Amino acid sequence: MEALTEKYNNLMKLGDPRTRDWFLMASPIPSALICLLYVLAIIVGMRAMQNRQAMGLRYPMIVYNFCMVALSGYLVFEFLASGWLAGYSLSCQPVDYSNSPQATRMARACYLFYFSKFIELADTVFFVLRKKFNQVSFLHVFHHAIMPASWWFGVYFVPGGFGTFHAMLNSFIHFLMYMYYGLAAAGYTVWWKRYMTKMQIGQFLLVTVHSCQLFFIPCNYPIVFAWWILSYAVIFLILFANFYVKAYAAGRRLQQQQQKQNGHQNGAHSKERLAHAVSNGNGKKAE
Repeated sequence: MEALTEKYNNLMKLGDPRTRDWFLMASPIPSALICLLYVLAIIVGMRAMQNRQAMGLRYPMIVYNFCMVALSGYLVFEFLASGWLAGYSLSCQPVDYSNSPQATRMARACYLFYFSKFIELADTVFFVLRKKFNQVSFLHVFHHAIMPASWWFGVYFVPGGFGTFHAMLNSFIHFLMYMYYGLAAAGYTVWWKRYMTKMQIGQFLLVTVHSCQLFFIPCNYPIVFAWWILSYAVIFLILFANFYVKAYAAGRRLQQQQQKQNGHQNGAHSKERLAHAVSNGNGKKAE
């Protein structure tokens, strides 16, 4: 036990001194516990809402989603201004651990991105209270539960550099996603709804390709985090692709069923019209 404690303490000493004293950053345990409580709260909440009436929550949803639009847009701006439009390379980009204004700004952007993942847990709260249980899928819960805990390590050890590419991309996708949810809650029809899952898949494809290059070029960036980002991207690429295929197949089946049903109805109407015409013809002959 003492050996494990010593290894843990030695590992923690490797953390970035700029971020280790920030809120929730002293240890990974609080973040992990919050994620665990999140999963338990979903189970309890869904059972509690089973025999209760669904809540509308239209106006809280509008406010929440547009606040998340502002936060996501701000994160995209910060990642661009502190790195990706300020000299960052798309190939090898080490972490700048200095106290320069640009490096500190990037570290703060990483921390805000990490903290935003806790705020996003409210997505599931709205689904549960509105009894949209079909939205509380394994993909949804797994994605929301793993992001805060995993990004704690990113902020503690590597707050900047190569790994912020996927954070910037994720913030941009979330900007569009929350814009859609906000407009939909306000009663507007959004044309890019049909492309949301495709954009998610595209995001993880880009992150996968971006991560893979680090295994073929020399780079002063911890390879363990490149493996982690790649694993994360591949897992969610598979999950989102599977969701898209199932949703597309279900949509095709529904469309085919509707076409068949319309065909049967049209055929029945044609027979009725034919019978009616024959009946009228016989009636005229009898006259």
